[in-house]
Amino acid sequence: MVEWFTWINDPQAWIALATLALLEIVLGIDNIIFISILVGRLPEHQRNRARLIGLSLAMITRILLLLSLAWVMTLTTPLFTVLEQAISGRDLILIVGGLFLLGKSVHEIHNSLEGAEESAASAATASLAAILAQIAVIDIVFSLDSVITAVGMADDVAVMVIAVVLAVGVMMFAARPIGEFVDDHPTIKMLALSFLILVGVALLGEGFDLHIPKGYIYFAMAFSFGVEILNLRMRKKRAAKVRLHHPLVEDDADRADSGSA
Repeated sequence: MVEWFTWINDPQAWIALATLALLEIVLGIDNIIFISILVGRLPEHQRNRARLIGLSLAMITRILLLLSLAWVMTLTTPLFTVLEQAISGRDLILIVGGLFLLGKSVHEIHNSLEGAEESAASAATASLAAILAQIAVIDIVFSLDSVITAVGMADDVAVMVIAVVLAVGVMMFAARPIGEFVDDHPTIKMLALSFLILVGVALLGEGFDLHIPKGYIYFAMAFSFGVEILNLRMRKKRAAKVRLHHPLVEDDADRADSGSA
């Protein structure tokens, strides 16, 4: 137990903690977006509960993986070869997770744009258990990526666990406003789903050792989000735009009436 507190007097450990917590928050953005979109299919009174449970599952999954680092590292051992490409346990998880994310995102886009119009009763048919099961599946994929990143940045398991707890705490605080913002703006929801498609493609690439720097994906999404925020502001200003009244111009009939008078 004492080993968990040996890092407290090490300045480098504190720097690693701050950096890792910030990185975990950034890496958790896609997790928040995915949870927000899934939770949007639940009745209003269940959404906040589902967000908290989903993020709690993410935190528990990451901590359990951190506490079993020896097993996580064995996931990088090749299991078999496909077309001269070695596939490990980690690769399988990333490939399955990427396919799941692609399928789910495309399905949500189709339902939002071309799906049958839902009534108030049918819109609430998604059960809490089904949504949490989907969140749990994708949490495993995102958590694996997060844990491998943590292992490369810190030496103490205690630092990694604290960073994960801090990051998930921030995500819990931000999940509700982000979810409500996405629900209130259809164009933002489409951008979020497009972002998840990019993440799914990146996970597939990672599974086949085609490394796509996530900085490119996050920059593209941040740029698109910035442009859409400007569009929203412009539309809001146009809605409140002051219109000047044009001076009335008398027509010929009016002139004739006034002349006869």
